[in-house]
Amino acid sequence: MNKKPDRKTAMMQIIEHVRTDFPLDAPETQICGTTCVGCPKKLLELVDSEMMYWESNIEAGEVPNLGEISRFAKLCKNVRRGLIRNGLMEK
Repeated sequence: MNKKPDRKTAMMQIIEHVRTDFPLDAPETQICGTTCVGCPKKLLELVDSEMMYWESNIEAGEVPNLGEISRFAKLCKNVRRGLIRNGLMEK
């Protein structure tokens, strides 16, 4: 039986997954176009700022509570949907 990760590890796993899955540095996400369904540039900036916030807080010894982990995961899920709608990610 697998042991669930602690809250700090869970948040860091989400951040790691987002860093590998999201096109954070892709050039096409940095250009504003006319066919955007939700601005991918702003969505990725939002996720990036949240990741930096949590990485610095975790390094400082803060442990996120379950609500904060859930909100961050939901934000990432919604941004991923927006990126898929814009054709920047596949399902």
